[in-house]
Amino acid sequence: MTTLTENDAFYNCHLCPPKLGKKWREYQGCNDWEGLLDPLHHAMRCEILRYGQFVDAAYRAFDFDPTSSSYATCRFSKNVLLTRTGFGSTGYRVTKHLHATCGVQTPGWIDRLPSWMSIKSSWIGYVAVCQDKDEISRLGRRDVVIALRGTATCLEWLENLHTTLTDLPPHVGPSGSCRPRVERGFCSLYTSRTATCPSLQDMIRDEVARIVELYGDEPLSLTITGHSLGAALAILSAYDITTTFADAPSVTVFSFGGPRVGNKSLRCQLDKSGTKILRIVNSDDLVTKVPGFVIEEDNDVARMYSFHVASWIRKRMKSTEWGYANVGKELKLCSKESPYLNNINFATCHDLKTYLHLVKGFVSSTCPFKATKEVLSTRLIN
Repeated sequence: MTTLTENDAFYNCHLCPPKLGKKWREYQGCNDWEGLLDPLHHAMRCEILRYGQFVDAAYRAFDFDPTSSSYATCRFSKNVLLTRTGFGSTGYRVTKHLHATCGVQTPGWIDRLPSWMSIKSSWIGYVAVCQDKDEISRLGRRDVVIALRGTATCLEWLENLHTTLTDLPPHVGPSGSCRPRVERGFCSLYTSRTATCPSLQDMIRDEVARIVELYGDEPLSLTITGHSLGAALAILSAYDITTTFADAPSVTVFSFGGPRVGNKSLRCQLDKSGTKILRIVNSDDLVTKVPGFVIEEDNDVARMYSFHVASWIRKRMKSTEWGYANVGKELKLCSKESPYLNNINFATCHDLKTYLHLVKGFVSSTCPFKATKEVLSTRLIN
């Protein structure tokens, strides 16, 4: 069990949210968050926490009860989703519910199992648009949020096990010979559809097109945020939007505890498109270290093998279905640095609440947690 104390209230960004104004592009990553992450700037902390709360609202709105007739759907209507999930006054209005469909082929005998185990399409998040004039003024632009939850259903877990790389289908991103490769299961969840449920890709594209048509003549940002599976789908969504919409607004991804998504070609295409990605990573979270291998960025591998052996391994990995590459900028946290987390295990290290707790307490790479800084100061005084 994760135990959170009064430390979580130290950076209460709700009481006095910082005014971003004309500097909003810096907090959206236009300069790759230079000077904002280490040490962690107060306004940057507030923005990360704010987008994390949008994801938390997606979890709270999801019906996790398999005995419920509404299992795997959203428990609230668009008008009350943010307030009913305890988010409070945000200035945003939910405009679209989002669903993801599993494309995994299931055997015939699965129909004999409880119905909740074979649900293919489930509610995975929402789109929200900032409508409050004061909040738009504070943010410096009209912000659009796409918030995506992590894995919840049985078939989503099965899709997560499809960890080999596959070519993106022709209808995702631009055409060309050097197409990125992405994790097979994530691609399936993003592009699969049924006769009654459009794909997540179709829903996001349609809503983004509608929003750009409505607000494209004013400062506009698109912020895609997700945790775990939702973080992976956020990166796929960002790639799809920035490479297919000629008039796409500024696109930023805030990824919490996200796994690897694709190969080096995906990273290059994301960089080329101007997509900004901030990966918030707990170094104790195993999910952020899978799937596949990242040989070219793994210093441990370089130390284990000679330069020539490591180069040979890199070349072989690029031609396989396991050669992944990390994307974007990383904010590295560590659950062991917090004196407030008890019984640290796989689940607690990956929990979104743990991530938000660590963001609240993080100071810098040389002083990873606020409590540590206080202890050091006390010792110096004494």
